[in-house]
Amino acid sequence: MRNYTAITTFILLGLTEDPQLQILVFIFLFLSYLLSITGNMTIIILTLTDFHLKTPMYFFLRNFSFLEISFTTVCIPRFLYSLSTGDNTITYNACASQIFFIGLFGATEFFLLAAMSYDRYVAICKPLRYTTIMNNKICTILVLCCWISGLMIIITPLSMGLQLEFCDSSTVDHFGCDASPLFKISCSDTWFIEQMVIICAVLTFIITLIGVILSYIYIIRTILRFPSTQQRKKAFSTCSSHMIVVSITYGSCIFIYIKPSAKEEVDINKGVSLLTTSVAPLLNPFIYTLRNNQVKQAFNNTIKKIAFILHK
Repeated sequence: MRNYTAITTFILLGLTEDPQLQILVFIFLFLSYLLSITGNMTIIILTLTDFHLKTPMYFFLRNFSFLEISFTTVCIPRFLYSLSTGDNTITYNACASQIFFIGLFGATEFFLLAAMSYDRYVAICKPLRYTTIMNNKICTILVLCCWISGLMIIITPLSMGLQLEFCDSSTVDHFGCDASPLFKISCSDTWFIEQMVIICAVLTFIITLIGVILSYIYIIRTILRFPSTQQRKKAFSTCSSHMIVVSITYGSCIFIYIKPSAKEEVDINKGVSLLTTSVAPLLNPFIYTLRNNQVKQAFNNTIKKIAFILHK
């Protein structure tokens, strides 16, 4: 996005021009953002403070919650500001930064979900060696690899995007800075970079999905060999939350990234992007806590400790 013209700011069209609908959208996004931050921060605090949650699974869950907070914070507060003040302008540098962080957090999240699948594979298929294989050093290396992979996958299309020229229009048909509507208003030839974005998105999708599928193939085969129904039920319950989150994340990716051309209308993209940046980070803490007795017990213990301290 090197600036060859006088354009230094973009105008974000948002979701709607209806003032009443904007109020409803603001209330919905504000509440969902508040609950999302609260829920994910609760998971981070519990996994840091509760002794029973000092396991690899919760180490990955803590990092996943951090990613969810980061991802939604990149998008939602800026949109809330636009809705509350009516200021729909965003500077060129802020727009580029938003695209970078959305891409980085989004790609890293997919690699982290694959790492979490591997953790579940080791826990169920190799339980006696679980603590040896998934030690602190390996878990830290896996998380670092997820971040590095996320950065490497976005660096090429991002550097190409920084070379785009914007000549005739500065109006972005989105509530935030997104690659597709920016391609639409660019006066540069965007065909090659569009293909590069699709290739990088598909590579991330396929590589991580293969890791998830292979892990769960071995997990299911192992669980089906368990002699008792109770054992099978318990094993499936430890994976169910992760499988739900994987389904939501990969399902959203199909609608957002797997499309023929960025020159097409972005209405569906805006709707799915809104759900991905607001609803998904809100749901994930509830998915993991409501189906996990250890997290619920840790939460109850923390509440009791706080109540005891307050009544001292």
